[in-house]
Parts: sequence; C-alpha cells; structure tokens
Amino acid sequence: MWKPNQTGNSSPNPSEPVRPAAPATPSFEPAARSTSSSAPAAASSSATSDQATIGKSLIIKGEVTGSESLYIDGKVEGSINLPGNRVTVGRNGQVTANISAREIVVLGKVRGNVNASDRVDIRSEGSLSGDVVAQRISIEDGAFFKGGIDIRKPGNEKGGSSESKPNSVAAATSSQETAKAVTV
Repeated sequence: MWKPNQTGNSSPNPSEPVRPAAPATPSFEPAARSTSSSAPAAASSSATSDQATIGKSLIIKGEVTGSESLYIDGKVEGSINLPGNRVTVGRNGQVTANISAREIVVLGKVRGNVNASDRVDIRSEGSLSGDVVAQRISIEDGAFFKGGIDIRKPGNEKGGSSESKPNSVAAATSSQETAKAVTV
C-alpha cells in the first residue's frame, strides 16, 4: 500500500508474499472462526446452497437431471434422475414422473415409480402411487401409498434383481395391505 515500498521492487518482493499472507490470514481467520463456531450452520448452508427449488407456480415437462438436491413445490411431469442426491416433493408439489435419487421425501403427491439408493420417506401429508425400490422406507400415519415395495440390500442392486422378483410380489401384497391400513 505504501508507495515507497512499491517503488523499491527488490525489497518488496520478500515483503509482497508477507502482505498477501497478512490479508489472507485475517480473511482465513474469520472464515475459520465462523466455520469452527458454526460448523453445523456451515454444513447446513452448504446443503441448502446445493439444493435447487421448483416453485409453486412452475410447471416442468420433460427430463430433470443434475448433480444437486431438488425441492419441488410445483408440478413436474416426465422423469427425475438425480443419483446421489435428495429429491423432496413439498406439500404443494405434484409429480407425475419416475424418480431416481439417493433419498426421496414425499410431502405432496407423487404418481410414478420411485427408485432410491438409500431411503424413501412418505410423510403424513404425502401421497405416493407407484412402486418403490429402496434400502429403507418410512411411511408415516396418515400417508397414502399404493404400489409395490422392493427392499434392496446394499450391494445387491445388480445381482439381487432376479432374486428379488418373488419378494417384490410378496411386498406388493403386503404394501397394499399397508396402504389400506394407512388410509383407514
């Protein structure tokens, strides 16, 4: 910042790395302080920054793909493919599509098959009509579900498909009974 130091190029060269290091250190220190003091807040802010939102008034027809989580509060028709991410259908969301993601949370209405590498969660306000393939599933009281359930063990996604066909028939029967119990 000093003009005399800038004119003396031989001596400021050693001091120039110190000068950027000095501003960089204070800028890193507040970042380190904010990260260390609010590590959960930083993690949640990064999760929200990596989430796209489809608002109430938006209607999307076609294929939705990407590498970030998605919150749907509008209407989507077609297919949704977000491997490794979370798809949340909000209370106002209406989805007529096959969904493939790591985690799927249903608060609104979904018509279509759902394939989750980890879990499917149908909340009390949610409605899902279609087959479910997942490692875990949760259906809250008051939720509506109609379809088949195929529970896959981790690592059995390719080899277990022919083996799990008889299980999916049994799961479909039990899931229809569950749907009756849940909707009553």
